[in-house]
Amino acid sequence: MSVETIEKTSTTRKLAPRYRVLLHNDDFNSMEHVVQSLITTVPSLTQPQAVSIMMEAHTNGLALVITCALEHAEFYSETLKGHGLTSTIEPDE
Repeated sequence: MSVETIEKTSTTRKLAPRYRVLLHNDDFNSMEHVVQSLITTVPSLTQPQAVSIMMEAHTNGLALVITCALEHAEFYSETLKGHGLTSTIEPDE
């Protein structure tokens, strides 16, 4: 009698590290411009979400825009900078 051994291979994927895109408050851009820039840059944001992010940055000096893969985070941050906004990225701990 032969016993067949079935090997199970692990298909667990390691998740790519995620990064936080941050918006910094500034005294130069209008609130409307910030909201419009957020909506244009991050298409998944709704207007109420963009307003909330803008208000958080305005009130606290800093707001989280989105958490995503590094390549997307860099793109969003650079695009926000292209709209005249101050944005940085940091690893999501």
